[in-house]
Amino acid sequence: MSTKNDYIAINKELWNNKVETHYNSDFYNVDEFVKGKSSLNSIELELLGNIEGENVLHLQCHFGLDSLSLARLGAKVTAVDFSEEAIAKAQELNQKLGLDVEFILSDIYGIHEVLDKEFDIVFASYGTIGWLPDIQKWADIVSRFLKKGGSLVFAEFHPVVWTFSYDFKTVEYGYFNTGEIAEEIEGTYTDKNAAIRNKSISWNHTLSDVIQALINSGLKIETFQEFNYSPYPIFKENTEISENRFAVKGLEDKLPLVYALKAVK
Repeated sequence: MSTKNDYIAINKELWNNKVETHYNSDFYNVDEFVKGKSSLNSIELELLGNIEGENVLHLQCHFGLDSLSLARLGAKVTAVDFSEEAIAKAQELNQKLGLDVEFILSDIYGIHEVLDKEFDIVFASYGTIGWLPDIQKWADIVSRFLKKGGSLVFAEFHPVVWTFSYDFKTVEYGYFNTGEIAEEIEGTYTDKNAAIRNKSISWNHTLSDVIQALINSGLKIETFQEFNYSPYPIFKENTEISENRFAVKGLEDKLPLVYALKAVK
C-alpha cells in the first residue's frame, strides 16, 4: 500500500507529463477554445443552470478549460489542481483570454491550507475522484467549501467502466474499493501512442460510496442521472452514436458510461 506522499508524487508526475500532449491535442482543441468554443457539455450545463454572478470552486481543474468556460458564463471561479504544469498552462490561458479565474496549486485534500472561503457551487467533472483514496474525505471537503444552500455539480465516468480491461473484453478490476490500483500507463487518452509512460495509482468508488459520502457530509441529493454515452472518445474502441456522444464499440446501449448529480448543502 502506498503512503499519501507516494501516491501524490506518482500521480503528480503522471499528470505533469500529460499536460503538454493534452494541451496540443485535437481532443482539447485549445485553438477553437481560444476562439470562443466552450469545453462544457450538456450534461453538466443542464445541472449548472444560470451561473452568472455565482462563486464557483472547480476541483481538479487540469489546465483550466472548464474553469475558463465557467467564467465565460459569468461565474467568479476559483480552480484547483495539484499539477504545476497544468496550473501554469491554465494561468497562461487565463491571461491570454483576459479572464479573472484564480488558479491555485494544491492537492485536493490540502485545499483548506491555502483557501478559506465558501462558494455557491463546487464543480468537478470527468476523471477526478478515481485519483483519490478516501471518498468521504472528498465529500467533507466539498461540504466544507459550500455555503448553506450551495450546490455540488458533479459529472463522472461510471464506476462500472473501470471494472473492465482497457479493451473491454474482460472484467479485470473489482467494482468495490478494496484498495489501490497500481498500474504502468503508456500513452494517454488524447493520444494512445504518445511517448508517455508513467506509474499511476487510482481507486474505484462505487455509486453508493459516493452518494452515501455526500449524505454523510450534510448534502441532499437533488438530481441523479446515468448516461449510456460519454461526451469524450476515451475508450480504446470508440463509436460515435450521435454527435459528441461516444460508446464502446460493440457495447452500445449495454453499459452506463457516465453519471451526474446535483447535491445541495
